[in-house]
Amino acid sequence: MNILMVCLGNICRSPLAEGIMQHKALQEGLPWLVDSAGTGNWHIGEPPHRLSQKTALHYGIDISGQRARQFRPEDCVRFDRIYFMDPFNLRDARNMAGNLWVHQKASLLLDVLYPGAQREVPDPYYGTEQDYHDVFHMISEACDAILAKSVK
Repeated sequence: MNILMVCLGNICRSPLAEGIMQHKALQEGLPWLVDSAGTGNWHIGEPPHRLSQKTALHYGIDISGQRARQFRPEDCVRFDRIYFMDPFNLRDARNMAGNLWVHQKASLLLDVLYPGAQREVPDPYYGTEQDYHDVFHMISEACDAILAKSVK
């Protein structure tokens, strides 16, 4: 399974989601490829936000080697599932993908926990360190649900 996690800048939420999902898949012995991207281009090539790195490391996950990249239309072909942190990221990616968009592959990450509720993973960028921990736990719970559905 190839999974892409997408947020706005690819430095806070989606790097955490990539790290958490990859960590959990490896723990289960699953040969999944997990990546992340942002719909914006402001941070291309940068490592994850320092508080994303610090939070992930607190839970035993090192995301320091990741580098931000922008979502590309061909991601719709390359990945089996694409999870978005909020509806705006999903909308923007759909517009960017054009005729390569595959509706069945795309959903909000928290839809795995709250189907159809349109809940978003809040962007902690301007928040506190605690906000990064809160986001980590939301993402971790969603990743557990993805795993549970996949290993049935």
